[in-house]
Amino acid sequence: MNPFQQMIVLQAEAVATVAHSAIGQKRRYTDEPYINHPRAVVELVKQAKDVDHEMIAAAWMHDVLEDTHVTHEQIHDWFGPGIYKMVADLTNCPLELGNRQTRFEINRDRLAISSPRVKTIKVCDLIHNTSSIVEHDPKFAKLYLKEKRELLEVALREADLCLWAQAYGMVQ
Repeated sequence: MNPFQQMIVLQAEAVATVAHSAIGQKRRYTDEPYINHPRAVVELVKQAKDVDHEMIAAAWMHDVLEDTHVTHEQIHDWFGPGIYKMVADLTNCPLELGNRQTRFEINRDRLAISSPRVKTIKVCDLIHNTSSIVEHDPKFAKLYLKEKRELLEVALREADLCLWAQAYGMVQ
């Protein structure tokens, strides 16, 4: 990465860190600082064959829009349309749009038409979340694994192949 690209990644890390800590967000099950989750997703994204600085920046901020007070406009203004589009595509739809099944279908359908870069980030998010859910909430894990298997099979096929295979192995 060139210095400008490094600066973008550092800014994304800072936005995610401040946004998640400003609301005191903790990781479910472990109560650790929430920023540890985006950090783990970033480390997985860095393993992708065609990773670039925009993917790393979007990985840092993949939960910022749905979980914090940062707005769509702020992400767009601060990072431009490319990174904004990735973050928006990674953001789950609001609870008001329907029950769990309806929201799953909306999110699945949006991811199905997203870029392979977005799909790779989502696969990395899935990898990190799956291990925690299976370990700490086996009852919920049954539904979660079913949903994520469908997501991988239907919507995320264009993700980085090695990371997709790792995620698929986890949900089997």
